[in-house]
Amino acid sequence: MAGFAAVVLAGGSARRMGGNDKPSVVVFGRSMRDRVLDALGAAEPTVVVGGNVDVPAGVGYTREEPPGGGPVAAVAAGLAAVGPDAAEVAIVAGDLPLLTADAVNVLRDRLSTADGALYVDRDGRRQLLCGVWQAKALRHRLAEMLPGTGASTGFDAGPRGVRGASMRALIEPLHVVEVAWSGDGPPPWFDCDTDDDLRKVREWLTARGAE
Repeated sequence: MAGFAAVVLAGGSARRMGGNDKPSVVVFGRSMRDRVLDALGAAEPTVVVGGNVDVPAGVGYTREEPPGGGPVAAVAAGLAAVGPDAAEVAIVAGDLPLLTADAVNVLRDRLSTADGALYVDRDGRRQLLCGVWQAKALRHRLAEMLPGTGASTGFDAGPRGVRGASMRALIEPLHVVEVAWSGDGPPPWFDCDTDDDLRKVREWLTARGAE
Protein backbone atom coordinates (compact mmCIF):
# COMPACT_ATOMS: atom_id res chain seq x y z
CA MET A 1 0.00 0.00 0.00
CA ALA A 2 1.76 3.14 -1.25
CA GLY A 3 2.96 5.55 1.39
CA PHE A 4 2.55 3.20 4.37
CA ALA A 5 5.72 2.22 6.23
CA ALA A 6 6.42 0.51 9.53
CA VAL A 7 9.05 0.80 12.23
CA VAL A 8 9.43 -2.04 14.75
CA LEU A 9 11.28 -1.15 17.95
CA ALA A 10 13.10 -4.32 18.96
CA GLY A 11 15.93 -3.07 21.17
CA GLY A 12 16.31 -3.48 24.90
CA SER A 13 16.51 -6.56 27.09
CA ALA A 14 13.89 -8.33 29.17
CA ARG A 15 15.20 -7.86 32.70
CA ARG A 16 12.25 -9.75 34.16
CA MET A 17 12.76 -12.60 31.67
CA GLY A 18 16.43 -13.29 32.34
CA GLY A 19 17.80 -10.35 30.33
CA ASN A 20 17.24 -12.05 26.98
CA ASP A 21 16.49 -10.35 23.65
CA LYS A 22 12.76 -10.19 24.31
CA PRO A 23 11.41 -9.84 20.73
CA SER A 24 13.38 -12.99 19.78
CA VAL A 25 11.46 -15.14 22.26
CA VAL A 26 9.63 -17.84 20.31
CA VAL A 27 5.86 -18.27 20.62
CA PHE A 28 4.29 -21.16 18.69
CA GLY A 29 7.33 -21.58 16.45
CA ARG A 30 7.86 -17.90 15.57
CA SER A 31 9.59 -15.11 17.41
CA MET A 32 7.44 -12.32 18.78
CA ARG A 33 9.23 -9.89 16.45
CA ASP A 34 8.42 -11.96 13.38
CA ARG A 35 4.78 -12.22 14.45
CA VAL A 36 4.73 -8.41 14.58
CA LEU A 37 6.28 -8.28 11.11
CA ASP A 38 3.55 -10.62 9.83
CA ALA A 39 0.92 -8.16 11.08
CA LEU A 40 2.68 -5.35 9.21
CA GLY A 41 2.75 -7.14 5.87
CA ALA A 42 0.95 -4.26 4.10
CA ALA A 43 3.76 -1.82 4.93
CA GLU A 44 6.53 -1.00 2.47
CA PRO A 45 9.18 -0.50 3.65
CA THR A 46 9.39 -2.06 7.09
CA VAL A 47 12.41 -1.42 9.30
CA VAL A 48 13.45 -3.13 12.53
CA VAL A 49 15.38 -0.94 14.97
CA GLY A 50 17.72 -2.76 17.36
CA GLY A 51 17.71 -6.30 18.62
CA ASN A 52 18.58 -9.32 16.49
CA VAL A 53 20.14 -8.27 13.16
CA ASP A 54 18.90 -11.43 11.44
CA VAL A 55 15.75 -9.98 9.89
CA PRO A 56 13.61 -11.62 7.17
CA ALA A 57 14.26 -10.87 3.52
CA GLY A 58 12.77 -7.56 2.44
CA VAL A 59 12.89 -6.07 5.93
CA GLY A 60 15.38 -3.32 6.74
CA TYR A 61 17.48 -3.07 9.87
CA THR A 62 19.07 -0.15 11.71
CA ARG A 63 20.20 0.90 15.19
CA GLU A 64 19.36 3.96 17.23
CA GLU A 65 22.15 6.43 17.90
CA PRO A 66 23.52 6.07 20.45
CA PRO A 67 22.66 2.40 21.10
CA GLY A 68 20.37 2.28 24.11
CA GLY A 69 19.34 5.90 23.53
CA GLY A 70 15.69 5.15 24.18
CA PRO A 71 12.48 4.82 22.17
CA VAL A 72 12.50 8.28 20.59
CA ALA A 73 16.05 7.79 19.36
CA ALA A 74 14.84 4.50 17.88
CA VAL A 75 11.88 6.20 16.21
CA ALA A 76 14.23 8.79 14.72
CA ALA A 77 16.49 6.06 13.34
CA GLY A 78 13.52 4.13 11.96
CA LEU A 79 12.02 7.16 10.22
CA ALA A 80 15.37 7.97 8.66
CA ALA A 81 15.63 4.40 7.39
CA VAL A 82 12.15 4.23 5.82
CA GLY A 83 12.90 7.36 3.79
CA PRO A 84 10.93 10.48 2.91
CA ASP A 85 8.17 8.91 0.81
CA ALA A 86 6.22 7.39 3.70
CA ALA A 87 3.01 9.31 4.45
CA GLU A 88 1.83 7.01 7.23
CA VAL A 89 4.03 4.97 9.54
CA ALA A 90 3.21 2.34 12.12
CA ILE A 91 5.39 2.56 15.23
CA VAL A 92 5.11 -0.65 17.23
CA ALA A 93 7.10 -2.60 19.77
CA GLY A 94 8.66 -5.90 18.78
CA ASP A 95 7.09 -7.83 21.66
CA LEU A 96 3.42 -7.70 20.64
CA PRO A 97 2.74 -11.32 19.59
CA LEU A 98 -1.02 -10.74 19.42
CA LEU A 99 -0.85 -7.88 16.92
CA THR A 100 -2.75 -8.64 13.71
CA ALA A 101 -3.15 -7.06 10.31
CA ASP A 102 -6.79 -6.31 11.17
CA ALA A 103 -5.73 -4.44 14.30
CA VAL A 104 -3.26 -2.36 12.27
CA ASN A 105 -5.97 -1.59 9.71
CA VAL A 106 -8.29 -0.34 12.48
CA LEU A 107 -5.65 2.22 13.46
CA ARG A 108 -5.14 3.27 9.85
CA ASP A 109 -8.88 3.71 9.35
CA ARG A 110 -9.12 5.90 12.45
CA LEU A 111 -6.08 8.05 11.59
CA SER A 112 -7.85 10.30 9.05
CA THR A 113 -6.54 13.86 9.47
CA ALA A 114 -5.21 13.34 13.02
CA ASP A 115 -1.49 13.20 13.73
CA GLY A 116 -1.72 9.71 15.15
CA ALA A 117 -3.98 6.87 16.26
CA LEU A 118 -3.14 4.83 19.35
CA TYR A 119 -4.78 1.95 21.14
CA VAL A 120 -5.86 2.54 24.73
CA ASP A 121 -6.58 -0.09 27.35
CA ARG A 122 -9.77 -0.40 29.40
CA ASP A 123 -8.49 2.19 31.86
CA GLY A 124 -7.81 4.69 29.09
CA ARG A 125 -4.02 4.30 29.18
CA ARG A 126 -2.39 4.97 25.84
CA GLN A 127 -0.39 2.11 24.39
CA LEU A 128 2.45 4.29 23.17
CA LEU A 129 4.15 1.62 21.09
CA CYS A 130 1.09 0.41 19.22
CA GLY A 131 0.07 3.20 16.88
CA VAL A 132 -0.06 4.60 13.35
CA TRP A 133 1.13 8.12 12.63
CA GLN A 134 1.35 10.80 10.01
CA ALA A 135 5.06 10.62 9.20
CA LYS A 136 5.31 14.39 8.71
CA ALA A 137 3.95 15.02 12.22
CA LEU A 138 6.60 12.78 13.78
CA ARG A 139 9.36 14.32 11.67
CA HIS A 140 8.27 17.79 12.74
CA ARG A 141 8.29 16.83 16.41
CA LEU A 142 11.73 15.26 16.09
CA ALA A 143 12.99 18.47 14.51
CA GLU A 144 11.61 20.42 17.47
CA MET A 145 13.57 18.15 19.81
CA LEU A 146 16.98 18.96 18.35
CA PRO A 147 19.75 20.23 20.66
CA GLY A 148 18.90 23.49 22.35
CA THR A 149 15.30 22.52 23.18
CA GLY A 150 15.93 19.76 25.70
CA ALA A 151 15.95 21.97 28.78
CA SER A 152 12.47 23.31 28.05
CA THR A 153 10.95 19.89 27.44
CA GLY A 154 12.33 18.14 30.48
CA PHE A 155 14.70 15.55 29.03
CA ASP A 156 18.38 15.24 28.16
CA ALA A 157 18.52 16.45 24.56
CA GLY A 158 21.84 14.73 23.87
CA PRO A 159 23.73 14.99 20.60
CA ARG A 160 20.62 14.62 18.40
CA GLY A 161 18.02 15.99 20.77
CA VAL A 162 16.28 12.67 21.32
CA ARG A 163 18.59 10.75 23.64
CA GLY A 164 16.70 9.68 26.74
CA ALA A 165 13.42 11.20 25.57
CA SER A 166 10.19 9.33 26.22
CA MET A 167 7.48 8.54 23.72
CA ARG A 168 5.15 10.60 25.87
CA ALA A 169 7.40 13.65 25.36
CA LEU A 170 7.46 13.02 21.61
CA ILE A 171 3.72 12.83 21.09
CA GLU A 172 2.40 15.09 23.85
CA PRO A 173 1.66 18.10 21.57
CA LEU A 174 0.18 15.98 18.78
CA HIS A 175 -3.48 15.38 17.94
CA VAL A 176 -3.95 11.71 18.79
CA VAL A 177 -7.06 9.60 18.23
CA GLU A 178 -7.50 7.07 21.04
CA VAL A 179 -8.83 3.71 19.88
CA ALA A 180 -10.39 1.08 22.15
CA TRP A 181 -10.06 -2.50 20.94
CA SER A 182 -13.47 -3.89 20.11
CA GLY A 183 -12.42 -7.01 18.23
CA ASP A 184 -12.65 -10.63 19.31
CA GLY A 185 -10.01 -12.03 21.59
CA PRO A 186 -7.20 -10.45 23.60
CA PRO A 187 -5.95 -6.94 22.89
CA PRO A 188 -3.38 -6.58 20.09
CA TRP A 189 -1.27 -4.23 22.19
CA PHE A 190 -0.58 -6.83 24.90
CA ASP A 191 3.19 -6.88 25.41
CA CYS A 192 5.25 -9.56 27.12
CA ASP A 193 7.35 -8.31 30.01
CA THR A 194 7.28 -11.43 32.20
CA ASP A 195 7.09 -15.20 31.93
CA ASP A 196 3.49 -14.95 33.17
CA ASP A 197 2.68 -12.66 30.22
CA LEU A 198 4.10 -15.28 27.87
CA ARG A 199 1.98 -17.97 29.53
CA LYS A 200 -1.15 -15.88 28.98
CA VAL A 201 -0.27 -15.30 25.31
CA ARG A 202 0.30 -19.00 24.72
CA GLU A 203 -3.05 -19.81 26.34
CA TRP A 204 -4.83 -17.22 24.17
CA LEU A 205 -3.16 -18.45 20.99
CA THR A 206 -3.96 -22.06 21.87
CA ALA A 207 -7.62 -21.15 22.34
CA ARG A 208 -7.51 -19.35 18.98
CA GLY A 209 -6.12 -22.46 17.30
CA ALA A 210 -2.71 -20.95 16.51
CA GLU A 211 -0.01 -23.23 15.20
